[in-house]
Amino acid sequence: MNSTPQHPTRTVAVVGAGRLGRAIARAFATAGIDVTGPLGRGEIATADIVLLCVPDAQIAPAAAAARARGGSRALIGHTSGATPLEGLDVDFGLHPLQSFTGDEGADAFAGIGCAIAGRTADAREAALALATSLGAHAFDIADEQRAAYHAAASIASNYVVTLLDAAEQLGAAAGLSAQDLRARLAPLVRSTIENWQRQGPETALTGPVARGDEMTVGRQRDAVASGAPDLLPVFDVLRTATRALAARGRDAR
Repeated sequence: MNSTPQHPTRTVAVVGAGRLGRAIARAFATAGIDVTGPLGRGEIATADIVLLCVPDAQIAPAAAAARARGGSRALIGHTSGATPLEGLDVDFGLHPLQSFTGDEGADAFAGIGCAIAGRTADAREAALALATSLGAHAFDIADEQRAAYHAAASIASNYVVTLLDAAEQLGAAAGLSAQDLRARLAPLVRSTIENWQRQGPETALTGPVARGDEMTVGRQRDAVASGAPDLLPVFDVLRTATRALAARGRDAR
């Protein structure tokens, strides 16, 4: 990030009334930006900046509709993490590195990372200004880096939820309700993430695989096979990957 502009004075239209569209329109309004939306995909308002908060497959038609309404003067951006700018009629990308439910308060963007890119200096500055107005920390991402960047984000967010769902299924086999299990495991999950953030994965890794306790790992596998057999392939893949991480940590010492 080369500069920190003042928050944009240009008008903004948010297209897409999903989780992100609702949250970001609310945050822009609170930041004092002249914002319209969130709008449905067929409701394209005339604005200086049109921000497309639509599914990746809908970016191209939404951008074409926005261009037809706003002409060449409008800057059009998308909020996809994985979709490159190349090959689309868009000027910039702005991807908030956060998960949203749609009912967040206006401070939901404060302090989070926000990947930006622009075809021109003006487009990048517009993306930077929008991110800054939200209180986010902007960083540049190139088209060729997007897929790997977004895969990392998906593993860290989406797949973690999938793993927690697996934990709930095993908890049910142990006689624990989902609500009780979440209450018991949430502090463990939080401390694990905090340790990973502070010290990295090799140091944060604990448990039977890390200490080479194959007897306990075997008992765990038997419990998975008995209580939630559909999860056995997931358990085996994770066990193998965790062994590799543990070995990497030992080699680094």
